[in-house]
Amino acid sequence: MEVSINSFGARGTLEVGDKSYEIFRLNAVPGTERLPYSLKVLAENLLRTEDGANITTDHVNALANWDPNAQPDTEIQFTPARVIMQDFTGVPCVVDLATMREAVTALGGNPSKVNPLSPADMVIDHSVILDVFGRADALERNVDLEYERNGERYQFLRWGQGAFDDFKVVPPGMGIVHQVNIEYLAPTVMTRNGQAYPDTCVGTDSHTTMVNGLGVLGWGVGGIEAEAAMLGQPVSMLIPRVVGFKLTGEIQPGVTATDVVLTATDMLRKHGVVGKFVEFYGAGVAEVPLANRATLGNMSPEFGSTAAIFPIDGETINYLRLTGRSDEQLALVEAYAKEQGMWHDPEREPVYSEYIELDLSSVLPSIAGPKRPQDRILLSESKIAFRKDIHNYVEEGNTPQHTNLDEAVEESFPASDPAELTFAEEDAVVVQSAANGSEGRPTKPIKVVDEERGEFILDHGAVVVAGITSCTNTSNPSVMLGAALLARNAVEKGLSTKPWVKTNMAPGSQVVTDYYEKAGLWPYLEKLGFFLGGYGCTTCIGNTGPLPEQISKAINDNDLTATAVLSGNRNFEGRISPDVKMNYLASPPLVIAYALAGTMDFDFEADALGQDTDGNDVYLKDIWPSAQEIDDTIKSAISQDMFRKSYATIFAGDSRWQNLATPEGDTFAWDENSTYVRKAPYFDGMALEPSPVTEIKGARVLALLGDSVTTDHISPAGPIKPGTPAAQYLDSHGVARKDYNSLGSRRGNHEVMIRGTFANIRLQNQLLDGVSGGYTRDFTQEGAPQAFIYDASQNYQKAGIPLVVLGGKEYGSGSSRDWAAKGTSLLGVRAVITESFERIHRSNLIGMGVIPLQFPEGESAKSLGLDGTETFDFEGITALNEGRTPETVKVTATKQDGSTVEFDAKVRIDTPGEADYYRNGGILQYVLRNMIKS
Repeated sequence: MEVSINSFGARGTLEVGDKSYEIFRLNAVPGTERLPYSLKVLAENLLRTEDGANITTDHVNALANWDPNAQPDTEIQFTPARVIMQDFTGVPCVVDLATMREAVTALGGNPSKVNPLSPADMVIDHSVILDVFGRADALERNVDLEYERNGERYQFLRWGQGAFDDFKVVPPGMGIVHQVNIEYLAPTVMTRNGQAYPDTCVGTDSHTTMVNGLGVLGWGVGGIEAEAAMLGQPVSMLIPRVVGFKLTGEIQPGVTATDVVLTATDMLRKHGVVGKFVEFYGAGVAEVPLANRATLGNMSPEFGSTAAIFPIDGETINYLRLTGRSDEQLALVEAYAKEQGMWHDPEREPVYSEYIELDLSSVLPSIAGPKRPQDRILLSESKIAFRKDIHNYVEEGNTPQHTNLDEAVEESFPASDPAELTFAEEDAVVVQSAANGSEGRPTKPIKVVDEERGEFILDHGAVVVAGITSCTNTSNPSVMLGAALLARNAVEKGLSTKPWVKTNMAPGSQVVTDYYEKAGLWPYLEKLGFFLGGYGCTTCIGNTGPLPEQISKAINDNDLTATAVLSGNRNFEGRISPDVKMNYLASPPLVIAYALAGTMDFDFEADALGQDTDGNDVYLKDIWPSAQEIDDTIKSAISQDMFRKSYATIFAGDSRWQNLATPEGDTFAWDENSTYVRKAPYFDGMALEPSPVTEIKGARVLALLGDSVTTDHISPAGPIKPGTPAAQYLDSHGVARKDYNSLGSRRGNHEVMIRGTFANIRLQNQLLDGVSGGYTRDFTQEGAPQAFIYDASQNYQKAGIPLVVLGGKEYGSGSSRDWAAKGTSLLGVRAVITESFERIHRSNLIGMGVIPLQFPEGESAKSLGLDGTETFDFEGITALNEGRTPETVKVTATKQDGSTVEFDAKVRIDTPGEADYYRNGGILQYVLRNMIKS
C-alpha cells in the first residue's frame, strides 16, 4: 500500500453503498478545482504517493499552481496503478525479470523478491499471422500455426504467470490488448488495499492510449520504462501542456468514427501536440459514444500527443454497464468521480494551454495514406491523390509499351475523361489528361493465371490486401456493423470482391463474433471472403501473411506498386507486407468497398463497383447502410451478457494453452538451444556500484539517416528475410526457412533481435548511394565496403571503436518499440545525434545507456557538411559524474583529409531521473542496484 506522508491532510474516507474506501481528496489542495481532468488525476497520484523525497509538497503545489501558458519545466514522478503489455513487447520484460532474478542471486539477494510491485497484465495478441484466409477453417488453422511457431515462447509466459505475483496472462485467441483493456481489464477507478483511486496505466504498446476513452490516464512507454514501473519505479515526466479539444455538433449520415479520427489526427498533427496531453471537452462530448472516444484515444500516438483523454461522465458509466462491470463498480466510479471534481460538467470549462475545436458535422469521409496516418485524403479526392502519389513509387521506364493487355485495363478502369487514358508508345508512360492537365496513372498491366483465383489483370494500384483489423476500429460496433451491413447489401446486389484481394477479418474481441452471429451477418461477410482469421492485430502490425504465390510473383517480378487498405492505425512504409508499397487507413465499411473495387485508382462517386443481377450499375451510395439501420442493429444485437460470457474465462485459454508443458520454479530453466527465449545480456559482469561515465572518442557513424525515421525503421519487425544476418543465425541453429517466423515473435532472443535492428527493407542509410535496407559502410575494412549493419557493428566492437547514429527530424516516431533502443545499444552505438526526437524513443535510448543529442537549433548533418565518413569525439559528458547534466557537449567531427567540423550538441537527458539511469548504464541496472540495496 502506498504510504503518503499526507502533508495536505487530504486523506479521507468515501462511503459507497455499504463499503468505505480511503481516498485522497483533491479539495484539500486549493487550486486543483480549476485543473483539466488529466492533471487532476496526476495531482491525486502525487498526494497519494507523497514520500517527502521523490514526491514532495513542492510537486503537489506545482500542479495546483499550474500555469497553462508555461513551457513544461517541472519534473514529477507519476506512479501508474498498473502495467499492461502485449506479447511482442512484453516477452522481453518477462525475460528481463527472469534474468534479474539470477542477477540478484549472483549479487547476494533473494530471487523471489523480484516481482511486479504494480499489477501487470499481458495479452497475447501480436503473434497470429494470416497464413490462411478467405475460408471457413482460417481461424483454426492460423491458431494451430501460431502455437507451432510460438510454443516455446508461450511455455515461458505460462511459467511467468505461475512464478511471478501480480502478473496475469490472457492467452492467445482471446482478443487484442487495448480492446480487452477497455472491455474488461480497466476498472476506471481502482481499489487496492482499502484505497480507491483513479485507474492509471502505462503499457508496452503505444496504443495504450485507447483506454483514455474511458477516462483512464495512460500511455505507451518502452518495455524498458514499463519494466521499471512494474518494479515500483515511478515514471519520470514533466508536467505537460494540455490542449483543450472542443467537440461540437453531430456526425453527419455516411460519416464514420474512423473519418472523425483521421480528421482529428490531421488537425492535431498540424497544430503540434508532441509531448502534450490532449483533453476533449465541451457540450459535444456527451454526444460521442464511448467506442468513438476509445478510437480517438487510440490514435494519440498518430498525432503525437502523450495522451488524448475524455473525462468520466454518464456515457462512461453506460459503457461500463454494457461491458458487464458490476453494479458496485459502477456506483464507485460515479461517486468517486463526483467527489473528486472529475465528473464532466459541460458548463464548467477548465483552463487549457491551447485550444482547438472540431464541429463534428463538418467531417467528411476520409482515408489516410500512402505511408503516414496523418496524411488524410478526402474519399472524394482519393483517386486524384493516388494518381499524384503513384509517381513517387513507380520508376521512370517501369511502364511497358502499349499492349493488348492495356485495352483490357482501359475497360476495367473506366476513365471519367476518355482522353485521360491515352498511352504513349515510348517506354515510360505518363498519362496526361487533356481536360485538366493533371498527371494520370502510370500503367503496367500484368496478366496473372492462378489455379484457385482464375485469370485476371494486375496493375499498379491493385488492392491486394483488405484488412478489417486492429483495436482502433474493431472495438467500435458502429463501424463493424456498418461494414457487415454494407457486405450484406453488396451480396444482395450480386457484387463480389476482386480475386486478387487478400481479405482479412480479425476482430479485437470475441464479442464481435457474437454480435455478428446474433445479427445474422456472418454469411454475407464470408461470401465476400471476410472469414474470421484470428483475434489479433494481424494486418496492422505486418502479420498479413504471404500473398497468394502467383500474385506475389507478379508484383515482384514486374515491380508493381500494389496497395493495402486496412482499418488499423499504422500504415508506415514496409510495415503491412513486403509486397505492398502503398498502404491506406480506412473505416471497416471502406475496407470492404475497396475490396469490391480492387484498386486505389477508383472514384466511388463516378465509378461503379459492378452490376446488379439486372445489369444496372451499382455505386457505393447504393449499398451504404443508413445510420438508423446501424443504430437499430447495435441495439438489437449487442447485450451485456455477451461481454460477461466472453470474459468469464478470459485467463483460461483453449485446450492448446492448457496442455502446454510448463517448467516450474523461482528461476527459469533456460534452454541453451532455444532460438526464441535467451537469457538477456544486460547484467553480465555488473558490479554493485556503477562505473563513472566516460567521454566518447574516435566514434564512427553506423548510419546517417533522414527525417521521419520511425521505430519501425529501426526496430526488428516483420518477416525474417533469407540471407540476412537474422536468417543466417537461425540457419546456423538448424531452423528451417519455413520456421523462421517473424522478428517480433523472437523478441525474447537478443541474438536474433540485434541482427534485425536497422534492417527494415525501406531504411535509407545515406552512407550508401541509393541502397535501401540494413546496410552500411564498414570503415574497419580496406576501402570501407558495403556490409550488413550487424556485421559491420561486430567488426567495430572487436576493434574497440564506439559508434554513433546521425538522424533528422522526428527521429524515433511511431510505436514504443523498446528493441529500437535495445538493439541500438547492443550494436555498440553510444550516441544518437538528430534534429529532433519523439518522446518514447528518446527516453528509451537513455534507458539503454545511449546518450540522445540534438544538433544546434536550425542545423543538421547536411548543413554542417557531415557525410558520415568522419570520426567523432565528444567532450563534456563526464559532467554527469559530478551530479549535473550538461546542457551541451562539444562534438568534433574529423574528416578523412584531417579538417574538422565542430558544434555544440544539445544533451536531451531531460530529468534528474534520466541522468541517474544514464549514470548506471541503463534503467534496469539502476533498478536492480536499488532493489539489492533496499
